[in-house]
Amino acid sequence: MDLEALGRRITDARLQRRTTMKALAERAGVSASMLWSVERGRKAPTVVVLDRIARALGTPLAALLDTGEVARVIVRRAAEQDVAEAPDGWRRTILTPVVPGVNFEWVRTELPPHCERLDYPGWAAGSHEYVVVETGRLRLTLRVDDVYELTAGDSIYFAADVAHAYANPWAEPCTYHVAALIMRPRT
Repeated sequence: MDLEALGRRITDARLQRRTTMKALAERAGVSASMLWSVERGRKAPTVVVLDRIARALGTPLAALLDTGEVARVIVRRAAEQDVAEAPDGWRRTILTPVVPGVNFEWVRTELPPHCERLDYPGWAAGSHEYVVVETGRLRLTLRVDDVYELTAGDSIYFAADVAHAYANPWAEPCTYHVAALIMRPRT
């Protein structure tokens, strides 16, 4: 088994889910140092550890072990989508399947009325985001003070290597989609 390739597949899957190493280690029930060593190809995980990591990533164990070609068709059922929810009603759903080596995501986000800014750091140079507002209104802030107010049906593109924030300061809920091509530097 190529431990470095395995580590890269785990790292790619973790980053595509925008999950920190610490958070993944906690979800998987393994130490952060073990996960760090596995991601860098310095330690061979047991089958039990690898299964825990796969489950925490929401991916089949076989997907982490597969060294062959990327499947030409990957179906992600609605029940398998990664969903994050906050107590204030904010909801984020990653709609697209995870494809090893492809840093693309299609995300649907629902913001409740009067939702505060959701801040995101800039991605690596060469990253892109396309945003389409499905319902309601959305305030998108790029950098610190470059503000765009979008309504249902509006779309916008921006180079995603800058800090950006999404907010819904209005009284009606907002739903929007982000199609993101994220370039991540290899470390």
